[in-house]
Amino acid sequence: MSGSADRDRVRRTARQIGLWTGVASAVVIAAGVGILIAVILATSRPQGGDRITAGTKPDGFVLNNPDHIVVDVDRVLPWVIVLGLVGVALLGLIAWLTARRAVAPLEVALQAQRDFVADASHELRTPLTALSSRVQILQRRLARGEDIDDALERLRGDTAAMDDILTELLLAAQADQGPVPATATDAAVAVQAAVGLIRPIAESAGVELRPELGPGISVAVPDVTLTRLCTALLDNAVQHAPRGTSVAIVVGAGGGAARGFAEIRVVDQGPGVRADDRERIFTRFARGPETGRRRGFGLGLALVRDVATRYGGSVGIESTSKAGTTFLLRLPSAFS
Repeated sequence: MSGSADRDRVRRTARQIGLWTGVASAVVIAAGVGILIAVILATSRPQGGDRITAGTKPDGFVLNNPDHIVVDVDRVLPWVIVLGLVGVALLGLIAWLTARRAVAPLEVALQAQRDFVADASHELRTPLTALSSRVQILQRRLARGEDIDDALERLRGDTAAMDDILTELLLAAQADQGPVPATATDAAVAVQAAVGLIRPIAESAGVELRPELGPGISVAVPDVTLTRLCTALLDNAVQHAPRGTSVAIVVGAGGGAARGFAEIRVVDQGPGVRADDRERIFTRFARGPETGRRRGFGLGLALVRDVATRYGGSVGIESTSKAGTTFLLRLPSAFS
C-alpha cells in the first residue's frame, strides 16, 4: 500500500472516530440534562402562598407568584451528584471504546507485518535449501572437472524462482491480501517447476519424485502462485516420506461435484496423519512429529490453505493411513 493511501486511511479513520466520540458524548450529555430537567419538574412546585420570614416580623410575608417555581435542593442535589458520576463513568467508557477503535488498525497492521515476515521466511526457506543443494552439487562437479553448464542454468532458475516469490508476496501485501489478477496457467508447467525446485531436497533425502501430468489443464491462478502451492505440498511430503520411497504429484481435471476445478494430488508413503491432526496441520505453526530432517516452521500447509481459499479453491487430506497420505488441492479451472 502506498504512503498516500496510508495517509488517506488514517485521516478517514480519525474522522470516523472523532465523529463517533462527539455524537456519543453529546447523547450522554443530552440524556443527563434531560433527566435533570425531569427531576426538577417532578420535585418542584409553583410559587404560591409561600410564607417567607424577613426582618423582625415573626409572621413574615407571603410571596404569591405562580410564574416562579420552588425547587427543593435537598431532593434535587442527590440526583445532580448521581447524574454527574454516571456521566463521568459513561464518558470514561466512551474514551475507552474510542481508544480501542483507534488502536485497532495498528493491531491489524502489526499482525499483517508479522504474518508477512513469517510467510516470506517460510516461502524462501525451500528455495534457499534447494539453492544450497545446487551449490554443493556444483562444487562436487567442479572438483571432478565435470561440465557445470546445466547446474549453473538450474542455479539461475532457482534464483529467478526466489525473485518471483518475493515479488508475489509484495504484490499480495500491497493488495491487502487480495488475489493477484490471474491469467490461465498451465498446471503441468507449474508442477514441473515445483518438482525442479524440490528435486535436490528429495535426492538428499533419498526420495524419488514422480510427476504424473494430465495435458491441457489450466487453472485461474498465477503461475508463480501455483508453483508455490505445489512446492509447499511436495516439500511437506518429502519431509515425511521414508528414505527409499517415492512421492507422486498427479494433475487431473475434477469430475462430478468438482467439475470446473483442476485437481492436484500429492501422494506420499509416509506414516500417515492422525485423525486429530487432519485439520490442525493446516493452522499456522502446527508441526507434526519430528522426522530427523530439517525442521519446518509449520507454515507451509497453512499458507497453502490461505492462498487456495483466496483464489476460490480448497486443500485437504483426501485419504491417510499407515501406508501414506494423499493431499488434494482443488483450484478453479481457467476455462470452467
